[in-house]
Amino acid sequence: MAATMSNVEEIRTRAVLGEFGVKNVHSSDFPGNYPGYDDTWNMQTFQKNFRIDIVNLEENSMEFDMVGIDAAIANAFRRILLAEVPTMAIEKVFIYNNTSIVQDEVLAHRLGLVPIKADPRLFEYRDAGEESAEEQGSEIDTIQLQLKIKCSRNPRATKDSSDPRELYLNHMVYSSAITWVPIGNQADVFADSVIRPVHDDILIAQLRPGQELDIIMHCVKGIGQDHAKFSPVATASYRLLPEITLLEPVEGEKAERLKRCFSRGVIDIEDVNGTNVAKVVNSRVDTCSREVIRHDDLKNVVKLARLRDHFIFTVESTGILPPDVLVTEAIKVLMTKCQRFLSELDSPSVE
Repeated sequence: MAATMSNVEEIRTRAVLGEFGVKNVHSSDFPGNYPGYDDTWNMQTFQKNFRIDIVNLEENSMEFDMVGIDAAIANAFRRILLAEVPTMAIEKVFIYNNTSIVQDEVLAHRLGLVPIKADPRLFEYRDAGEESAEEQGSEIDTIQLQLKIKCSRNPRATKDSSDPRELYLNHMVYSSAITWVPIGNQADVFADSVIRPVHDDILIAQLRPGQELDIIMHCVKGIGQDHAKFSPVATASYRLLPEITLLEPVEGEKAERLKRCFSRGVIDIEDVNGTNVAKVVNSRVDTCSREVIRHDDLKNVVKLARLRDHFIFTVESTGILPPDVLVTEAIKVLMTKCQRFLSELDSPSVE
């Protein structure tokens, strides 16, 4: 049945959370779908409506709002952050000596997942046709790291001690033991930013007296699409902005119960002429649990919805690059993809 003009705007702009499902989940604002609405894509209209608002920016995390776009573009941006923004990660592990109980393959895998603090924008992709020989890395496409450590007994340990931390030296191998070995002119280029693991407290292996590790590692540039170790983010996700509307005044004990149905900070109680009245103060922090629908006397006084074109992005960096830089790089990747697509359309080979 065709929608009436009174609720067309809601269908176009809101996803409504009902008792038995979610309504208006599909995009419907395409040209000609609704009489009286011109949904033809227009650059000026897009520029007017689109915006990015940074809500919170910390060293390794960022929250921002992306408003005025379709879910397909928002999801493409999220996927680019996860899989197509390049980083540097350990690709080749040359194990000269490993007398620990950790197998070579497991050790190499653990080392590959250690995030390396190195700006990938200063490196080139390594030629896929190159052999895996150790000496073929160059200063423009390879970072060389070394892990050389040996466990021994602590001569100063007391005789009755049973604590490994007191009995042994270097028995816990952490990522802080990984050192950078500059290639070519890298020592001059990276004089102000020493290449190292992002975190120094990542446990790699445990040793006992006489056991040692002697390893050379090569880091190369890659993307998460090839392997998860290249992904620059711990997580990149988005959610739609919640919208909570009270359809009628909620007072007294009902107001207190309504407040408990939502996340902390969503509903507040204010005194109006000696009566407690519920008020929506910050619907953004709600998790849309729909707890209110369990109460028969409350489910019809609240309308739960989400804005279809307002995306709240959360980006958590692994520490290789700041989150704001990752967002900028993801936008550049998306622009490159669009330009490549336009170039293909203009190609004479396209019929």
